[in-house]
Amino acid sequence: MIDIKLIREERELVKENIKKKFQDEKLPLVDEVYELDIKYRDIKSEADELRSKRNTLSDSIGALMREGKKEEANKIKAEVNTINNKIKEHEVKEEELQSEIKKRMLVIPNIIDKSVPIGKDDTENVEIEKFGEPNVPNYEIPYHADIINAFGGLDKESAGRTSGEGFYYLKGDIARLHSSLLAYARDFMIDKGFTYFIPPFMIKSDVVTGVMSFKEMEAMMYKIEGEDLYLIGTSEHSMMGRFIGQMLKEEDLPLTLTSYSPCFRKEGGSHGLEERGLYRVHQFEKQEMVVLCKMEDGMDWYDKMWHYTVEFFRSLDIPVRALECCSGDLADLKVKSCDVEAWSPRQKKYFEVGSCSILGDAQTRRLGIRYKSEEGTKYLCSLNNTVVATPRGLIALIENNYNEDGSVNIPKVLQPYMGGKTKIEI
Repeated sequence: MIDIKLIREERELVKENIKKKFQDEKLPLVDEVYELDIKYRDIKSEADELRSKRNTLSDSIGALMREGKKEEANKIKAEVNTINNKIKEHEVKEEELQSEIKKRMLVIPNIIDKSVPIGKDDTENVEIEKFGEPNVPNYEIPYHADIINAFGGLDKESAGRTSGEGFYYLKGDIARLHSSLLAYARDFMIDKGFTYFIPPFMIKSDVVTGVMSFKEMEAMMYKIEGEDLYLIGTSEHSMMGRFIGQMLKEEDLPLTLTSYSPCFRKEGGSHGLEERGLYRVHQFEKQEMVVLCKMEDGMDWYDKMWHYTVEFFRSLDIPVRALECCSGDLADLKVKSCDVEAWSPRQKKYFEVGSCSILGDAQTRRLGIRYKSEEGTKYLCSLNNTVVATPRGLIALIENNYNEDGSVNIPKVLQPYMGGKTKIEI
């Protein structure tokens, strides 16, 4: 949520930002908020004047009673009661106007960074850099589900009976490799100085609306029927919720956190070759990084964070590239974002394995997360980034380490987590 001062003072900037995101249908909201805010401030000013008058009159009642001027005191009491009723009416109007303003403000997108390329959708994202040489071996690499099935490591049929489409069982060495990838990601981030967390996997609605847009919420979140709880789509949600309404200490900044969780998302389907495996599923596991820092330090952390993901995948001998997300591909709360994509030697192209985002004060303003500085109280800058999300990370690992004889090499960094095994064999 942007600062309402921007609408008061720089309406055209806010409108231009909306146009850059190709969301022209939201343009009227800016003027609506502007007009509602004028009404709100007028009503609030009138209410403040009434409160001041009430206080002055109330102070005089005691003096009149002491002077024996009971009748005059009673007249002032009646006037105070009338003023109280007017104040209540104003307070109701204030709440109504605040509600209408907030409803619109939550939909107006955050101001994107000047460096963000302008484009309508992800087809116009811009490659930043490639890391590692993409390799296509001179032998065929089967579809990842077929490789995993050859080890007896995947059971989607049983998962369909227990849970429906978009779920799966992993077993044996494949399940162990999956867990090893997450354990290594945890230790990788701890070695970077991040504090490890396992957060709640359900969050309340006020946290949901604090961390994401309504559009994202409707597309992603599973609601627990009959309760004010949602299953998290990423641990960033509950990690940010941990600080809701908190005033943090400046000397404790930045907060660098890494968190493990299962993730639950409505997305996923059962159409097309790439959907029959593990690319799009309703449940997966992820190691995330979350940073809360001063606004002026945000971009430095953004660059560090996505490079950590690149470093993680390169330590697994997986070629990757980073893509700058264009304006139309940015979720409404994001200032700037980039995707990290892993090389698929089977498809001979890259596919997304992680995303890094800086959100400025969009989340912290919604959640009321601040810190005290010498200049006064300020909102923090929030950032989040995927270390690894699996099974997608597992797919990249298997494809890039697949041998002609059907075995899969285990990268050196994962071997300690696999009991010293160097490869998985049929």
